Amino acid sequence: MSSNILVVRNDKIGDFMLAWPSFAMLKKSLPNVQIDALVPIYTKPLAELCPWIDNVIIDSDKKVDQKALIETIKAKNYNDYICLFSTTRNALLGLKAKIPYRLAPATKLAQFLFTDKLRQSRSQSAKPEYEYNLDLIRYYLNKKKINIVEMTAPFLVINNIKKNKLREALLCHFSKKISKLYFIHAGSGGSANNLSLAQYAKLIEGLNEKQPAIGFVLTAGPTEQAQTRELQQLLDKRVESFIYQSTQGLISFCETIACADLFIAGSTGPLHIAGACDIPTVGFFPVKRSATSLRWQPINSEGKHIAFSSHKTHKSANNMQMIDIAEVLIKLLAFLHIPM
Repeated sequence: MSSNILVVRNDKIGDFMLAWPSFAMLKKSLPNVQIDALVPIYTKPLAELCPWIDNVIIDSDKKVDQKALIETIKAKNYNDYICLFSTTRNALLGLKAKIPYRLAPATKLAQFLFTDKLRQSRSQSAKPEYEYNLDLIRYYLNKKKINIVEMTAPFLVINNIKKNKLREALLCHFSKKISKLYFIHAGSGGSANNLSLAQYAKLIEGLNEKQPAIGFVLTAGPTEQAQTRELQQLLDKRVESFIYQSTQGLISFCETIACADLFIAGSTGPLHIAGACDIPTVGFFPVKRSATSLRWQPINSEGKHIAFSSHKTHKSANNMQMIDIAEVLIKLLAFLHIPM
């Protein structure tokens, strides 16, 4: 029986959030085993927030730090090493740290540096990323002859007292009585393509016309404030909106997102945080194979997510500005059970 396991997901915030069901399954199936995570510094707060991770090791891709990182991993005496994100560098870390059992998807040349692998063909994007992760964990648990405990949403739960206080604070920013809070994250964070600000403005105004008691919270990361202010300036004055700047760190941002009645964004980290909280989500995705709405589907419950993409047959299929907001509104209002 394994005494401790190191799980690697050392890429972007959204990718890490899609690994939460895997951490949950692993810990619930092996409650007495230490489950550690190797993550980059920017996802450290999220890893520490995850209730199924016992310890966090901070990764650094700087060459000068590699020897110390390998020694840190080696000192933990891990029995097993599970790479949810397979790269040659990740393979070499486990090999050089002399971890006996090392598992990863068999998708790259790096697979030959692992002791075990599962063929997945993730590049085909035939299923959601979180399901690919879970398949790897199921394979591991079956191989170890461990009974698998399946988990369901929500995966990120914020204390209700704290959430209610934050919601009341948000409501104070609006000039009239608000019944629901719709969050809009128009930034892309350098990730997938996104709608234009004009498209987001048209979408917000369309929702406001059908539900005038909605307060729109425009969220912005540290580098997205100017863009979000520009969006607010585009809005009709009848729209009740407030800019929330996530300047107090990721944990505070997660707690605030948990107050949303609906979260609208492109394929970004905040969308996946909202999904982990089981908030209803609206996502906008390009159609290129590596970034499809199926592959990067959030982890909220079935029926709580709706996705929109540009038309596959269009010459500019990956141009998100080709998405027709009038068509989006018709489908979105039906999703929200709001009469046209």
